Amino acid sequence: MRAMLLCALDMMTPTHQTTGIWRHPQADPEQYRDIDFWIRHARLLEDAGFDALFFADVAGVYDVFDGSGRTAIRAGMQYPMLDPLLAVSALAAATSTLGFGVTASVSYEQPYLLARKFATLDHLTRGRIAWNIVTSYQRSAMQNLGAADVLPHDQRYDRADEFMEVVYRLWEGSIEADALVADVGKNLYLDPEKVHGAEHSGTHFTVPGPALTLPGPQGTPFLFQAGSSPRGLDFAATHAEALFFSGTSPQNVRQLTDGVRARLQENGRPQDSVRMITSVTVIAAEDDAAARARYEDYARYVDESAALALFAGWTGLDLAQLSPDDVLQDLEIQGNRSALQSFTTLDPDRDWTVRDLAAYLAIGARGPVIVGSGQTVVDELERWQVEAGVDGFNVDYGIRGLDLPAFAQHVSPVLRERGLVPQLPRVGSQGTTLRARILGQDRLADTHPGARRRR
Repeated sequence: MRAMLLCALDMMTPTHQTTGIWRHPQADPEQYRDIDFWIRHARLLEDAGFDALFFADVAGVYDVFDGSGRTAIRAGMQYPMLDPLLAVSALAAATSTLGFGVTASVSYEQPYLLARKFATLDHLTRGRIAWNIVTSYQRSAMQNLGAADVLPHDQRYDRADEFMEVVYRLWEGSIEADALVADVGKNLYLDPEKVHGAEHSGTHFTVPGPALTLPGPQGTPFLFQAGSSPRGLDFAATHAEALFFSGTSPQNVRQLTDGVRARLQENGRPQDSVRMITSVTVIAAEDDAAARARYEDYARYVDESAALALFAGWTGLDLAQLSPDDVLQDLEIQGNRSALQSFTTLDPDRDWTVRDLAAYLAIGARGPVIVGSGQTVVDELERWQVEAGVDGFNVDYGIRGLDLPAFAQHVSPVLRERGLVPQLPRVGSQGTTLRARILGQDRLADTHPGARRRR
């Protein structure tokens, strides 16, 4: 078994995915706006063997549940929040090997300026930046940006394909590798013959001019993607270098990983050109009993109505209109289809009621909760790795300031003993790019569609 890819899933907000936990006496809900905390946290993750800190992000309030955002606001559930992209430079300056995956939506951004932001961070992180590409599903966000509604689901991916075409032209094809001359005698800083416009005119975007920023160490930032609907998987198999899934069992995640591998072959990309991770929440301690006691303590504080508000925001389904014993049905929705599929088509042997859903989501949301000693946690991670066909995990928490330090103390040493994460210090990792650490090379593979835009 090859090394396990480890990301720490987080969000710059009081409550990420374990709803109500901000009320716990050991929680510190205000740490999300303290840069000193995030610097300490990034160093902890780096020392614990994590490859990246993976920031989720949204641009609106979860206001579908009961027709308003009151439940989410009251619970501090992914509201308020900071922009994670603005924190990355400080965190990169305080670390040397940790990567940073940042969610940015092609539904909200313009490709020309987003390309500059990520190229800038590729320089300032020395090649440790990744982009989690999302198409976004929040009507509230689109309305605040001047649109009446979100595009239909598959049209969002059509627009995303064109967005990617534009940024590949800017990152890979606009400024040639040897354009920077800096010849004092010739008074020639950049060779204008080697600087090219994107020359894109399409259905959604018109970008004639050249990139504003020289290519960074990776050129294109490392690319994450999390779509698992049929159209989302097609998009991921075309563009992603790492895929992020969530599922209630290894078997339903296996359906997704097998589906991606088949699509990769159809797209002419090798199966080993993409890494796959799945979401888990880990509550670890010195032994199983202590970890179970902490889990049970967390359960006293959960807010199930806030969990339903989170799910309603993802999917667009207002579950406040249903009774607790109503069973979820697989419907054609314009929201996050993968969130609904986790509890319907991907899990056909179980009928999930609204009551079941609320209890399951309240700690750790859509992924499993793994509770136990370091040995117990690693045994379960290895089982998931084999049965789900994944390369690693996006690790979530109940309380950020307790569970990630506990992971570092109890789980990381066992992972190192089993050769699943590198020993400290990471030999040869100083100064390497995130893509090189994960895929073995700094730039996009020749089989990736973005590589076709190189001059």
